Amino acid sequence: MQFGQFCPIAKTTEILGEKWTILILREILMGSTRFNELQRGLSMISPAVLSKRLSSLDEYGLIIKKKIHGQKGYEYFPSSAAKELLPIFIELGNWGMRWTREHLTDIDFDVDFLMLYLQRSILPEKIPGAKATIRFQFTDVKAQSDWWVLIDGDIIDVCTKDPCREVDVYFTCSVKCLSDIWMGETSYKKEIRAGNLKLVGHRSFTRDVTVWMSNCQFANTKPTE
Repeated sequence: MQFGQFCPIAKTTEILGEKWTILILREILMGSTRFNELQRGLSMISPAVLSKRLSSLDEYGLIIKKKIHGQKGYEYFPSSAAKELLPIFIELGNWGMRWTREHLTDIDFDVDFLMLYLQRSILPEKIPGAKATIRFQFTDVKAQSDWWVLIDGDIIDVCTKDPCREVDVYFTCSVKCLSDIWMGETSYKKEIRAGNLKLVGHRSFTRDVTVWMSNCQFANTKPTE
């Protein structure tokens, strides 16, 4: 895709404007380094398209591609040029919160994406003993309704099979309900009062969830009226 213009906006759009490119950079800037991690954050992308976009980003100097020592495959890291995009992406996210929320549809509330970002939002230093097991049951998901987050210090894992560990706190709600809370459009207390969320566990976990699991970075940016 070429516009044939020397305008820097046009040239930037040539590099970043392909479908998935900005989201791939978002995931790399958020800490995803391996192909399967990128696929998890971009569940609808095909492996062929992801490979093509990574090659393009490498060619443009936006990522650094490194062979994984002793293994097959590569790791991908943001270059200095990519890191300069982070504040731009944050402003893009703020703009999206103000102007695009009303256009969300059911397909946008993806459980894999939600769980990935809840995993990234855990603050283990705020959890008693820095060890816990959290169970999520989503009432609007048929294929995979049960999810667990396992916290062992700085190691935080998500699994879809019962880890056979004592659960510290249970969440029962829809994907949209928890997504809206995480995005700051509602609160845990409001959704519990409305009967949309059941939160069961020790008071140290249920009293204020945002103490140990932060909301989205854009949660304080409100949609336009």
